[in-house]
Amino acid sequence: MTNVMTSTPNPADILQSNATQSIQAKEALLNDTRLIETFSKAASHVVACYKSGGRLYIAGNGGSAADSQHLAAEFVSKLARDRNPLPAESLTTDTSILTAIGNDYGYEHVFSRQLIAKLKPNDVFLGITTSGKSKNILSALQVCKQIGAKSIVFTGFGGGEAATLADYPLIVPGNRTSTIQELHILLAHSVCETVELALFPMEEAAH
Repeated sequence: MTNVMTSTPNPADILQSNATQSIQAKEALLNDTRLIETFSKAASHVVACYKSGGRLYIAGNGGSAADSQHLAAEFVSKLARDRNPLPAESLTTDTSILTAIGNDYGYEHVFSRQLIAKLKPNDVFLGITTSGKSKNILSALQVCKQIGAKSIVFTGFGGGEAATLADYPLIVPGNRTSTIQELHILLAHSVCETVELALFPMEEAAH
């Protein structure tokens, strides 16, 4: 048996490299005026959605599924201030629904079929896909158009087809999935904070 010598990675180097890439991506985001303008419109529409009695539906795959649940929790519980709960739902949590639709109709329909059952024109759908190519997110975005509800997509790597289907495509910079996912969380928290400040300006901020 041949012994293969491998070098031990330096954890500090990995951390510094990842932090550097994260900083560079955030700086690029701050300099992307089109992205910032689209974000402002998207966040304002979520505010309008809640003012009209609408709901926010969120979906993604893998780590983005976890992000969708994270954001739904911030709306239903709170982000930074004590206030009334806001209706937000991740479409990734009900395993019976997901497996039934996946088995009967195919995985690409696991979100779109839920939206057909739930989505109203004054609601908003937020899809999260780092590649912009996730078929189940694309299918969900198409349903939004059929129903007349506005859609937002958090994406990267140029945006893919999702950027052409969403009303508010937010294509973040970054050359790695992990960096793109970091920026998606930044966008998510910023949307939620915008909504909290707009709807509950007099509520005390949580420390």
